[in-house]
Amino acid sequence: MKRLVWILALAMGGCATVSDIRQAPPTLAVISGKEPKAYGQCVVERLADSRGAMQMEPYKGGIRIIVAQKLSMGPAAILEIDDRSGGSSIKLYERMSNMPLRPQDVREAATACISG
Repeated sequence: MKRLVWILALAMGGCATVSDIRQAPPTLAVISGKEPKAYGQCVVERLADSRGAMQMEPYKGGIRIIVAQKLSMGPAAILEIDDRSGGSSIKLYERMSNMPLRPQDVREAATACISG
């Protein structure tokens, strides 16, 4: 069993850059009534226990959050949160977007912060 876990971790641990992740279609595209900073802070707080340090930076008309992988410091997901009248437009890009067994914590945090 330990061997299977290590093989799976090594297979999933490949290197990807922010631009590589950004090239795939978003796995989540929604609108929230929250302002970009409030939404971003909610996501960061929800992921604080399961992920390493996240980068929150200004991006176009809002902010971008780069979420680290669980086992390494490379990027696992990117949240682009754009300012719009009355809230935010949110797009989530995930590193392994076509893999059904990818960790769901980022998507769950992004979804939970839409209105709550």
